[in-house]
Amino acid sequence: MSLNKLTIAAARDALKAGEVTSVEITEACLAEIDAAGALNAFCAKTPEIALAQAKAADARIKAGDAPAMCGIPLGIKDLFCTKGVASQAASRILEGFKPEYESTVTQNLWDAGAVMLGKLSMDEFAMGSSNETACYGPVVSPWKVDDRQLTPGGSSGGSAAAVAADLCLAATGTDTGGSIRQPAAFTGIVGIKPTYGRVSRWGVVAFASSLDQAGPMTKSVRDAAIMLSTMASNDAKDSTCADIPVPDFEAALSGDIRGKKIGIPREYRMEGMPAEIEKLWSDGAAMLRDAGAEIVEISLPHTKYALPAYYVIAPAEASSNLARYDGVRYGHRAKLSAGEGIVDMYEKTRAEGFGPEVQRRVMIGTYVLSAGFYDAYYNRARRVRALIKQDFDQAFAAGIDSILTPATPSSAFGLGEMKDADPVEMYLNDVFTVTVNLAGLPGISVPVGLDAKGLPMGLQLIGRPWEEGDLLNQALVLEKAAGFAAKPVKWW
Repeated sequence: MSLNKLTIAAARDALKAGEVTSVEITEACLAEIDAAGALNAFCAKTPEIALAQAKAADARIKAGDAPAMCGIPLGIKDLFCTKGVASQAASRILEGFKPEYESTVTQNLWDAGAVMLGKLSMDEFAMGSSNETACYGPVVSPWKVDDRQLTPGGSSGGSAAAVAADLCLAATGTDTGGSIRQPAAFTGIVGIKPTYGRVSRWGVVAFASSLDQAGPMTKSVRDAAIMLSTMASNDAKDSTCADIPVPDFEAALSGDIRGKKIGIPREYRMEGMPAEIEKLWSDGAAMLRDAGAEIVEISLPHTKYALPAYYVIAPAEASSNLARYDGVRYGHRAKLSAGEGIVDMYEKTRAEGFGPEVQRRVMIGTYVLSAGFYDAYYNRARRVRALIKQDFDQAFAAGIDSILTPATPSSAFGLGEMKDADPVEMYLNDVFTVTVNLAGLPGISVPVGLDAKGLPMGLQLIGRPWEEGDLLNQALVLEKAAGFAAKPVKWW
């Protein structure tokens, strides 16, 4: 097996046994990245940093000081600030920005000996479901079943494509309304969005602060458990980060789910849902039942209001967060003509720096926060959000351990296919995932099968708050029962 195809768990064991070095694995990944330009997954390569970190990791392993992530080569989503390395959230407005600091998540990974291969493309400011809004151009999925180029999903599409194509052993992602879970489902990998507050947001460029959460995108559930234990930490620099111990998530992977109650929400059975998704869902429920879990139909009555509430709250927070990008302190600044002043500079800079999707969401957000509309839209959406969270709280209080749903309403679609469609059509990609962010819960996408065209489809498990270990264990059972082993055929 090529070293770049290793899982984190397999690489960790091989490194500790002295069968391979981090430098060798890193070099294999770097060679694969150079050969995969057609995917457009990496927006910045850092081979010098990677090899220096790999050498340091090998020294730590040799000395017997090797945490689980030591020597593991990773891709980092462009939303994470990395010291001295371009971090521009795939937006022209942050062109040339190289932070003088490291995000808490990436610092945790480097402290554990992980290796940075480079930065991964994404939808601009994490706004999108197809990775077509990046200033670097679209990322292309490694999966191909016809003449079309397919989307890897978004916003963490670069991360998903890189992991699925074995350009790295794993990658960081962020999830505001499904941006880890939807691309994971589209590309046949595992993606977990932890409980809000489990992982620090400090040093992660903000989209919607009450919804954003970072998490790992990996080749297996075990890898997700290993990487999440390293990414998560209490952080005094992030007031929303929970001051609770981070458990060893890998230790929770017993594979025993006997007696667990898995909820099937009737409201997720959408009108016009493809028969393939319906079958995948019932097959997943049967797999968990066969493993000893009890399958219970439940109701989450406010689900139908989730998308409208999300697309009021997220743009409102985005318009506030993105107000800081004005061309004054850092990033892109528009050139002015004689006689133009500070207001012209703001207007021109933001018009040139932000792409159409970001402009659309900033305008929506500014509108719903404006005088006269604040109560009609924003406050009403906040009340709906509280009711959505209450639905989940009541289900968990009734003894439900997790909830099984589809991860996406379809398999991956072609790049450009949604371009001329109503933006709401694109937003519908998040129909099964946004509730998890609105309620602050952990959710994981696991690849379970292929559709008739041969494209991956995933199922989502939604867990109790702070119980990612239990959620990962149930996901492991689903992963083993499904036995998903398909990989994209190399065409790039």
